[in-house]
Amino acid sequence: MRAERQGLIVWFQHMKNLKQIKRYGHLLYSSKKMKYAVIYVNQQEVEKVEKKLLKLAFVSKVDRSYKPFVETNFENAKPDKAKQYDYKMGI
Repeated sequence: MRAERQGLIVWFQHMKNLKQIKRYGHLLYSSKKMKYAVIYVNQQEVEKVEKKLLKLAFVSKVDRSYKPFVETNFENAKPDKAKQYDYKMGI
């Protein structure tokens, strides 16, 4: 059974603090220039982990990723004409 995951974007002050951020979830990406990291945690633990991260002195802010809640089934999507053309030609 797969656990539902959600991303947290953690803004920090120094790259040396990245090791401490790794303890709170699965580190996916970190940006040296903009000083943020993307970590994934279980959805049930998002609020708890977010509060813990905000208590750390070097963390500026924490943003949530809303990807799990965005609908990806598009109802009015136009079909690709190139695929229709190939299908009609019998290719």
